[in-house]
Amino acid sequence: MLRLEGYEVWAALSADEGLSLAQTHRPHAVILDLRMPLTSGLQFLRAIRAIPGLTGTPVAIVTGDYYLDDAQSNEIRELGAELRYKPLWLEELVTLARELLNIPVRE
Repeated sequence: MLRLEGYEVWAALSADEGLSLAQTHRPHAVILDLRMPLTSGLQFLRAIRAIPGLTGTPVAIVTGDYYLDDAQSNEIRELGAELRYKPLWLEELVTLARELLNIPVRE
């Protein structure tokens, strides 16, 4: 959906692939799911934050889990990520991308 809006997007099917893409392309923002195969979005966020040059990259974690324990919520905030809940409709996804990239939202 973001590609259709003119954004350059790299998508990964696994955390390892996502980390490899992040190291190669140095994204300006990352949107990821909290529940990922073989790892969690929180583990992925920790790994992104450990990559030199990506420690301050804007990140949003998207989840369908409407209850997160305090430890998870606090760590997400401490690692500087935003938390969004599914479903995200096209307009919400585009607004999220614009916010992460610090692009003014169109009226």
